[in-house]
Amino acid sequence: MNEQISDPRPLLDVGNTLPRQHPCENFALPSPPRPSDRKRMGPRPCPVCYVPVEEAIARMPHIPSPSPVLWNLTYVHEENPVRTEPFGGSEFGGYPSLKQRNDSFDVKESMNVHCGFVRGRKPGIDSGFDIDDSDLLEMEQCRGVVVASAIFGNYDIIQQPKSISEDAKQNVCFYMFVDEETEAYMKNSGSLDDRKKVGLWRIIVVRNLPYVDARRNGKIPKLLLHRIFPNARFSIWIDGKLELVVDPYQILERFLWQKNATFAISRHYRRFDVFVEAEANKVAAKYDNASIDFQIDFYRSEGLTPYSEAKLPITSDVPEGCVIIREHIPITNLFTCLWFNEVDRFTSRDQLSFSTVRDKIMSKVDWSVSMFMDCERRNFVVQRCVGAHGSSNCCSGKDSSSTNVT
Repeated sequence: MNEQISDPRPLLDVGNTLPRQHPCENFALPSPPRPSDRKRMGPRPCPVCYVPVEEAIARMPHIPSPSPVLWNLTYVHEENPVRTEPFGGSEFGGYPSLKQRNDSFDVKESMNVHCGFVRGRKPGIDSGFDIDDSDLLEMEQCRGVVVASAIFGNYDIIQQPKSISEDAKQNVCFYMFVDEETEAYMKNSGSLDDRKKVGLWRIIVVRNLPYVDARRNGKIPKLLLHRIFPNARFSIWIDGKLELVVDPYQILERFLWQKNATFAISRHYRRFDVFVEAEANKVAAKYDNASIDFQIDFYRSEGLTPYSEAKLPITSDVPEGCVIIREHIPITNLFTCLWFNEVDRFTSRDQLSFSTVRDKIMSKVDWSVSMFMDCERRNFVVQRCVGAHGSSNCCSGKDSSSTNVT
């Protein structure tokens, strides 16, 4: 049975082309720090050129970007999915077989793929990751830009967005997903008002979480926003530990519309090779070593090789995945569905599966992910130092600066 949700077939490629002279065209990033400049070493923000909010809004494309090859995307629905192979993900993901996994990378004009929420009659209802009907109805009304985040396990303190324009406050949907534990803490602390809001954030309580691991639960809204916001055009995902300090319209203009991109993510500031990233995850005990080794060995058997200059213009195989900027069109929706399926099948460390999914899709269609520098990412989101339980959770990047061009 197929869920009757599909992406509209895009029309002509108009409205996405910038004027010949963009205000930020001549803006240059600063040079890397000198080895002797110890105070400037390590991860930090760098200046980014943004156009004023009004101009950014004016540059929003009027129609969806073209989706190469893929025009119609639907999603697998099974009321009682059955595991048929020793490893194949979860009930929430539908236990896709290896054949189904491999077929999902063969991009065609019309496709039906596993994409979470397999048991539910619609995402958020009787599917795991369940959301109240009234909240789902409100989320369906978000037809423009959504900024989303999540806190599960009451681990992080909600950070309020700053430097947000009145246009964005009125027209951008700000949604924070929380579990019942986090909701209880917010009620006890008095931070949740009668409108289910904390500042700009509209709070959505999620019940019946499908995974024991809070980090894996967090990958559902992170990668499957197009399923729970079926009418949104653009989205910005930020991890719950981060504070947004630049207007969403300026971010979208800078990283999508200015570059004619449909998916943007920053690359890791230090690592760009999946094999190196896997070893770093093992050293930091991010996941059990055997599972990481199994995943990497599987990818190696499929042809994954260490990163080298032969992959240029691709600049990295490892993203810093705490921020995702995307347009919701069939090809980007397929990308995040298949990325989620890898997280469901293997480890929750999405940095390990990113390049495999990207490269398999790129081998079939003329599409790519825009990977920008991590110092640029640190310009528009800031990580604060203390979690909800008092734990140190700090990184550099508080002195972010930006340039507005008039």
